[in-house]
Amino acid sequence: MSLPENETATASLAERYRVLLGIGSALAGVVSEEEIYRAVHRQTTRVLEADGFYVALYDREGDEAEVVYWADGGEGRQSQIPFRGSESEVLRTGQPVLITDRLADRSLLTLGDGTSVPTRAAVSAPLREGDVVVGSISVQSYRARAYGEAELELLQGIADVASVAIVNARHVTELERRQREAERMLDISRALVATLDDREVLRGIVDAARELLSTDGAVVWLLEEDGARVGASGGATSPVEGSLFPLKGDLIRLVMEERESVILDDVSTSRLLPPSTRRRLLAHSAMVVPLVAGERAMGALSVGSAEPRAFTPTEARLLQRLAGHASLALENARLHARLRALSLTDPLTNLPNRRHLEMHLSQEFAAAQRGRPLALVLFDLDFFKRYNDTLGHVAGDDALRATAEILMGETRAMNLVARFGGDEFVAVLSDTSIDGAERHAQRVAMRMARHPVLGPLGLTMSSGVAEFQDHMETPQDMLRTADEDLYRNKSGRPGGFFE
Repeated sequence: MSLPENETATASLAERYRVLLGIGSALAGVVSEEEIYRAVHRQTTRVLEADGFYVALYDREGDEAEVVYWADGGEGRQSQIPFRGSESEVLRTGQPVLITDRLADRSLLTLGDGTSVPTRAAVSAPLREGDVVVGSISVQSYRARAYGEAELELLQGIADVASVAIVNARHVTELERRQREAERMLDISRALVATLDDREVLRGIVDAARELLSTDGAVVWLLEEDGARVGASGGATSPVEGSLFPLKGDLIRLVMEERESVILDDVSTSRLLPPSTRRRLLAHSAMVVPLVAGERAMGALSVGSAEPRAFTPTEARLLQRLAGHASLALENARLHARLRALSLTDPLTNLPNRRHLEMHLSQEFAAAQRGRPLALVLFDLDFFKRYNDTLGHVAGDDALRATAEILMGETRAMNLVARFGGDEFVAVLSDTSIDGAERHAQRVAMRMARHPVLGPLGLTMSSGVAEFQDHMETPQDMLRTADEDLYRNKSGRPGGFFE
């Protein structure tokens, strides 16, 4: 970029130090980082030739640096230009650097529009918080030998004064960020534990992860015996929900067994994943943290980026905090589901119990009142008391379990078969006519006759069917109709071996 010749003459040494003292006063009441950068830039150009100027901030833990403000002759602007801090001499050594000519040979950052000669000379000084380097300030000139030791010393003085203001402003910004983050995390935690539906919890975890970390995708992985299943996912980089991935590779060991958080800068080349898994994943960069309930790993939470992205340790800690809340909410939902299943399940046969039947039949009855066909079959084992008395209660329990298996095998997934009580069972058949219900009963009877244990002993079942009719007012009307049909069919029925 071609620039008008710098009109700022080299100030006298006294003037320079008066400005240096003035910078401290100018920055005393400023808390905005952007305002501080502009003030430092403005004051620096009063005493140093500055065709170019920039401020970079540095995080030594991740060796991550970023130019946050720069100017090329004209007005300064904020920016986000990342680079590896160890590649900068100032950040690496923590010492000021003077370059009198051929700046492009030694500096990562030079100014110019690509068609003209780039800046040739520069002085750079570290920003420090105590003994820790947290960034740097640099001024550059298109003129060779524009700076000497005096300018280097002055810039270091400016940097020392600016460091205090910048560090204080960053602390304020960080505190405000953490406050917002804590408030949002509290909202998320409350929302997650407010529902006991595990599907809603899973969806809430995915949405929260994408929001907090501004990622292209998020996945909740659920640990199963034969692999890690995608329990919930969202975003362009996420695999399809329900997909199963093998439990192979060092990533599984690190996350599931050692409970470590893992950052993958490049998923496609990571040795932590087997090639077959890498080919199925869409994210370029990813971060994975474990979901832990007590001492048990229940899965993992991951976020991904479609473009190269260096996830930071700070972001990893944020995802870990979310994972802690997510694990608790998911475990609560699972516990509730288990307790609910126990309250709705017959412990002997594992079929839905009478309470579950009544809930389901009420829903289906309401649908039938709106025009959807509905039928049911009431089954009753013939002479079951004699069977029990003759062979014992253990054999009787085995017979009930075998009957339940037959009924489940003959019932479509969309329908429900339940233990009604004692030796009675009910099949609720949606979208089924009375003829369909009778055919269903016949299939069950044939399965009973062919059963290797029940068949030879002659244990049979009677059945009664009912179909929704417009005059019926409650589900009990259907059950009563089926019971009456059962009574007619059962009358005079032979009891085989137990008659």
